[in-house]
Amino acid sequence: MSTVVAGPTFWPVELGAEVLTAYRDFIPHAPRDLNAFFLFGSVPPAPPFPEELHLRKIAGVVWYYAGEDTDAAARVMAPLLDALPTPLLHAPAPMPHPAIQSAFDGLYPPGDQWYWRADFVNDIPGDAIGPHAKFGAELPTWKSTMHLYPIDGAVHDLAPTDTAWSYRDARWASVYAGVDSDPANAEAIKQWTVDYFDALHPFSAGGAYVNMMMDEGQERVRASYRDNYACLARVKADRDPENLFRLNQNIQPAEG
Repeated sequence: MSTVVAGPTFWPVELGAEVLTAYRDFIPHAPRDLNAFFLFGSVPPAPPFPEELHLRKIAGVVWYYAGEDTDAAARVMAPLLDALPTPLLHAPAPMPHPAIQSAFDGLYPPGDQWYWRADFVNDIPGDAIGPHAKFGAELPTWKSTMHLYPIDGAVHDLAPTDTAWSYRDARWASVYAGVDSDPANAEAIKQWTVDYFDALHPFSAGGAYVNMMMDEGQERVRASYRDNYACLARVKADRDPENLFRLNQNIQPAEG
């Protein structure tokens, strides 16, 4: 697929609870050729975004339709848009696949300060919506963000033990990312991220996508692989018994 229909839709962050609720109800029933992740963030202060929206905090959806038919894309997006007030910006458009893949590259150059937390999520009950809306409205810096990625489609066609990744029953992957270019803000972005994570972790499935975790301890790594951890530890003992490759979310070699 060389051309896709992709791009953002933004609503005021004050509508965060309403947008997240509508997204939660919409995306599990969307066709496989449509992907859309939810986010809290700020409008980047640069083209192609309208200047009057620059740095405005928003609740949004970033769309990806695997096809170049804009009418077909609009039809599958319509149920979510019809359920919500008129957005500040609705800008999905045909583009080369690599363009959406690299859309965030210019916003986050090397050298930015980052602090991550993440979770897999099975359900987003009403009690989770309020905390999401609260922390989404309290972004500590304009680069900080929360993304909620759908886990659906072909992912659910395999069993949890078919590959190393066991969370094929999960429905979303959440990531909380405090980001800023100024090292002086490192503690502020970390505190927001940890507080957001702590408030929502009770609603999680337990583990997380390991590329979006910090140094959170071995039990957290085990939780992210669940029953597959023991098998992976035996493979590690066979291929890397000295644990040379350990500067990661480490699977430790099995003993014996």
